[in-house]
Amino acid sequence: MNFELSASNIINIMFISAGIGVCGLSLIHVSSGMHIRKEAKKYFQVFFSLIIIYICMHLTRMMMDGRTELGVYTGIRIITFIEFLVSGFMIYLLSLLILYIAKPGKFGVTINRVLFIILLIHTVALLISQFTNFYYYFDEMNSYHRSRGYAMSNIMHILMLCQNIFLILKYRDKFNKKLASALWFYMIAPLIAIILQLISAKIQFIILATVVAAVYLYFVIVRIQMERYESQQKETTRLDTELSMATRIQAETLPNIFPPFPERDDFEIYATMNPAKEVGGDFYDFFLIDDTHLGLVMADVSGKGIPAALFMMVSKILVQNYAMMGLSPKEVLESVNKQICANNPEEMFVTVWYGCLDLMTGKLTAANAGHEYPVLKKPGESFELIKDKHGLVIGGMDGVKYKEYELQMDSGAKIFLYTDGVPEATNAESELFGTERMVKALRIMENDRPEDILGVVNAAVVDFVKEAPQFDDLTMMCVEYIGPKEANDNKESE
Repeated sequence: MNFELSASNIINIMFISAGIGVCGLSLIHVSSGMHIRKEAKKYFQVFFSLIIIYICMHLTRMMMDGRTELGVYTGIRIITFIEFLVSGFMIYLLSLLILYIAKPGKFGVTINRVLFIILLIHTVALLISQFTNFYYYFDEMNSYHRSRGYAMSNIMHILMLCQNIFLILKYRDKFNKKLASALWFYMIAPLIAIILQLISAKIQFIILATVVAAVYLYFVIVRIQMERYESQQKETTRLDTELSMATRIQAETLPNIFPPFPERDDFEIYATMNPAKEVGGDFYDFFLIDDTHLGLVMADVSGKGIPAALFMMVSKILVQNYAMMGLSPKEVLESVNKQICANNPEEMFVTVWYGCLDLMTGKLTAANAGHEYPVLKKPGESFELIKDKHGLVIGGMDGVKYKEYELQMDSGAKIFLYTDGVPEATNAESELFGTERMVKALRIMENDRPEDILGVVNAAVVDFVKEAPQFDDLTMMCVEYIGPKEANDNKESE
């Protein structure tokens, strides 16, 4: 073996060993990076792999230099060709990175083609050099020597370097300051190393410069992405906080204290809403219009999330305001529809069932704007679906007229109102819960209090859906009409 442990070779071995180690650790870090973007991860996996190949080829050439054993003649030439070829791909990758960040529009494709043609010319020139010894040659002892055209082997690097400088300067507003400094360092460091090698050809400063510049560039890009990730996490936390607050606000806008009118004994009411998201579009409402009339509302806004919640609050306020004016159910829906259609740029809509219950007579007057059918239980009978008259959804079209209908609720009668999240609850097999299962669940404890009835229905839905995700809001309300105390006492005496 003719390899000498001279001072320059020892330094070179140190540079190469450190380079392989640092790039290897960086490659492991890239592959295991959880917060690195997919594109950046793939890029640096290729980038560091090329650098490791480049350094290993350089080390192998150093170890084979001056040896005359069988096969060395061909092997050292192949290894040197790979070394020079990989160095071209490294600068090409850097150029692609700068081009990706600059995003020069329609010129990007042209620039990329030019870069690829330069790389192709560089590859062909290396192949020609294998037979002409134009860039470098090996003597009879297989020792490496630079030829008269060695400087020409750097033309590709110089052209791409000029292109990179042009892109960074022209599109500097698109480059993060830290990233721009890392890119400048990556381009300048090898140039300084080449100058140093011209002074001392025995020490491979280019290896040290390439590794240090590559690792620094990687560090800067990862740091930038980590800062973006942390910023996104802070923004996510902020949004989660706001959603939690929106959930609380929405819950507080719906009647949620039961019994709501503890001084009243002529009716009993209970309602629940389980939103599919943090905030939902369903809403229920009930309110005393006067001492003898109870307003009942069940509604479902199109969409989910915050937009639906905002639209829901507007709709809820409008329905209650018009109802408190003493308008009939059809007039309430027509007035709300007119108001919504007057200013609805997002073209959202809401289905609404509104009823007014006369607490003295038990007469329930209602109107339906595209909502689900109510379910009624008369005294001594079971829950039955009431296929009432449907009108167009609120917000669907201005000037719509709605129809009213009446239901007689005697003492002990119950009415169940709900949104489509109940019958359309879906299990893992994409099977719907359906109205038949809903009515069957209502009949299990139909003679019990409204709160217990809703508990049974909710349990039936949960048992049916099991682990499948909830896709829609689940909103229900049950009202039992008891009637005036005097009327009940008269019935009992009879």
